[in-house]
Amino acid sequence: MPRTFAGSPVRDLLALTSRPEVISFAGGLPAPELFDVDALRAAYDQAVSRRSLQYAPTEGDADLRGLVADRLSGRGLPTAVEDLLVTSGSQQALTLVATALLEPGAVVAVEEPTYLAALQCFQLADARIVPVAGDEYGMDPAALADVIERERPELLYLVPTFANPTGRTLSAGRRAEIAALADRHGLWVVEDDPYSELRYRGEPVPSLASMSDRVLYAGSFSKVGAPGMRLGWLRAPASIMRTLVIVKQAADLHTSTVDQAAAASYLKANDLDEHIRGLCAAYRERRDAMIGALPSTVPAGTRWSDPDGGMFVWVTLPGGVDTAELITAALARDVAFVPGAPFYATTPDRSTLRLSFTTNTTDEIVEGMRRLATVLRG
Repeated sequence: MPRTFAGSPVRDLLALTSRPEVISFAGGLPAPELFDVDALRAAYDQAVSRRSLQYAPTEGDADLRGLVADRLSGRGLPTAVEDLLVTSGSQQALTLVATALLEPGAVVAVEEPTYLAALQCFQLADARIVPVAGDEYGMDPAALADVIERERPELLYLVPTFANPTGRTLSAGRRAEIAALADRHGLWVVEDDPYSELRYRGEPVPSLASMSDRVLYAGSFSKVGAPGMRLGWLRAPASIMRTLVIVKQAADLHTSTVDQAAAASYLKANDLDEHIRGLCAAYRERRDAMIGALPSTVPAGTRWSDPDGGMFVWVTLPGGVDTAELITAALARDVAFVPGAPFYATTPDRSTLRLSFTTNTTDEIVEGMRRLATVLRG
């Protein structure tokens, strides 16, 4: 008998928001008008060659891995070429880790709430997912210690910087405590880090991977480059890298050689940091527009996050409302959001919702929040 899988509520919702008149705060999408199209086109023109059209090593393009290693090292995470495996987006990195490390029934500890597609990945691996409590400063190390003692997890997954869906950032002190717990208990940790370069205020926080050799670090070109390239990377110690390479060989032999060559050409010829500074300036204005509109959009007693970076604002409505029941009314007013329940591993807080501010202009955000107010405030 073939296995049956539950549908993706976010995918279903995004299908409903494809109408051009809908102002969607649902998808965690970069702004397409900010893609560096001309420079990427030139990079692809340079990349297409007989070499880039051929099969390639599973580990990835050596030039690209070297450039990524240099960027990570420059950001305080010492990295060598051999530490990196290029993946088809960081989502594949999660799948490879799950396949390499998790037997059916293995326990995975996660933030509460956490990235929906990670939950789906671990569910497909037949893992048992256990949530770990946290607050506005991220995962609580004491709660994690309790989960480790009770549940003996094989893996801890978290998005410590500008988390999806909450926008929270795990404090430096808590990162050190969690890294120490991983070392003490031999716990593997996946640090999913697609957003940390999109910082709009405050100082960078050291990565978890810089604090422990038990941390597998997943990065992506999708949020600062272009998601259509499907390029990510996994930084892992030698003790597990060989297994990860074998698992990737079985999955797809290697990530698109042309896309890797184009990314390498782009990084050599362009100042990605300058491009990111432009993204941050634009996204900062969009975040500020959304945060500024929230008091007149939501009912009294509502709580929301005010993220230092990333893409998301997390909202908790008062009065025990189920945000899933508000979607139909929102779409009727040509505005969309994501209900919070799918981001919970076990018992959801149905009064929550996620808003993404990166895809729309400030004028569109103001108008979308005006429409949303008619739904949330009645």
